[in-house]
Amino acid sequence: MELIYNFPCFSLILSMCAAIVSSGLKGKWARRLNLFVICTICVLSACTLYFTFVTGQSYVYKMGRFPAPWGNEIRFGNLEALTALFFSVVMLLCILGGRKHLFTEVDPFKENLYYVLSNLLLSSLLALVYTNDMFTAYVFVEINTISACGLIMIRENGHTLEAAVRYMVMSLIGSGLLLFGLCILYGITGHLLMSNIKEQVTILARTGGYHIPLVIAIIFVGVGLAVKSALFPFHSWLPDSYGYSTVSSAAILSSLVSKGYLFLLIKFFYRVIGFEVIAESRLFNVFFVFGLCGMIFGSISAIRENDIRRMIAFSSVAQVGYIYMGFGLGIEAGMIAAIFHIFSHGATKSLLFISASGLSDVSGNSKKFGELTGAGYRNVIAGAAFTVGALSMVGVPLFSGFISKILFARAGVMVGIKKMLPTLICLAVSTILNTIYFMKTVLRIYTPVKNEYQPKKWKEDILYGTVCLLFIGLNIFLGMYSEPIVELIRSGLSVFS
Repeated sequence: MELIYNFPCFSLILSMCAAIVSSGLKGKWARRLNLFVICTICVLSACTLYFTFVTGQSYVYKMGRFPAPWGNEIRFGNLEALTALFFSVVMLLCILGGRKHLFTEVDPFKENLYYVLSNLLLSSLLALVYTNDMFTAYVFVEINTISACGLIMIRENGHTLEAAVRYMVMSLIGSGLLLFGLCILYGITGHLLMSNIKEQVTILARTGGYHIPLVIAIIFVGVGLAVKSALFPFHSWLPDSYGYSTVSSAAILSSLVSKGYLFLLIKFFYRVIGFEVIAESRLFNVFFVFGLCGMIFGSISAIRENDIRRMIAFSSVAQVGYIYMGFGLGIEAGMIAAIFHIFSHGATKSLLFISASGLSDVSGNSKKFGELTGAGYRNVIAGAAFTVGALSMVGVPLFSGFISKILFARAGVMVGIKKMLPTLICLAVSTILNTIYFMKTVLRIYTPVKNEYQPKKWKEDILYGTVCLLFIGLNIFLGMYSEPIVELIRSGLSVFS
């Protein structure tokens, strides 16, 4: 069984080595290597999850067998293994779902570069999930930023270049704040390893030493990661980045990139500072307010859009608001709801972007709602997939979004009246707004258009149809079998610190 201790490290090294090798391969071979690596990481992550589930413990892997402070550590338990498996599965489906468009949207001479960037992105996400060292986390935050920016601008048109620049500027602001916070933490604790930092922070909190620098460090790290994960009002880069990039890039960016930062933020709460110290700093209250604002204003912006991909992008602002609202409740139930919504949103948002591309393909490649009329009949599988994603976002029973909203509502009634009423009211208002813009789109794609019914041949879209069905199955699985997943999250949090 000792071999399994190496699986998280193997996953990281494998994806990074694949990025290096892909840079010297032709597009076809780079694509095959990318798919092989992601499938292998899925298997390794599944084995790791099974091992941690059976043992019920978390494990520390010392890189090079050197202890702190000289060595680096990887730490994994139920929650880390589950997240790594989810990230790798969604990455695989996103790349397969947008493969057809990649041939037309990316210069053939740069196809291998696309897989270099996707391998780097996956390695950075796995590192943010597994690492137990804050400086290593910062390094991979930057790798994540650069690779995500490359995935945006590889399409090479005016919109993507502008979106990439805006994304880079906002991301660098967030990275700068994160680095400042880490420097302050290192200055007052003398450690970069998460568990060692927490030991010193616990002593400082008990003695009252370095109180102001500690609060400033918490604010810098929290706000920095909030900027990078597109919390309202730091979301201005998001609509163009998701709306104009390639199909696979939009699906990956919306479902995975921000989730890596959110997972790192959860580790910061539990493993670096401590939940009680974070609560005393009042950072949760700030996240609660801005999360509620994101839920409402993100949905209002989505209603005003006439472009299906930008509408889905603005919906992400609202969904990130849900997650920060869960953080802001400041209780374990809120954290569990937020983590489950990370999975729910990741599975649903990628489904929406992939299905929207299929609807656009049979509507003259237009993303405008007027031209999408009747698209659900012209591409049956894309219409069904978009409908499932829309119903999940609205919160209809059977789908994952319903479970998320139930968990948020349950957490809301467990806190004091000052947070309970705003939580329940904003959940209700946001659900109504979600219904308006998602059901409006579903009605649009199923509005018949005379003399324009041209069903697509199934053989042309066999891979695309399979991906859509797998995404639908993933969404229903999260909705139907949420209880064991919630228990995995709860047990993972219990050993997280």
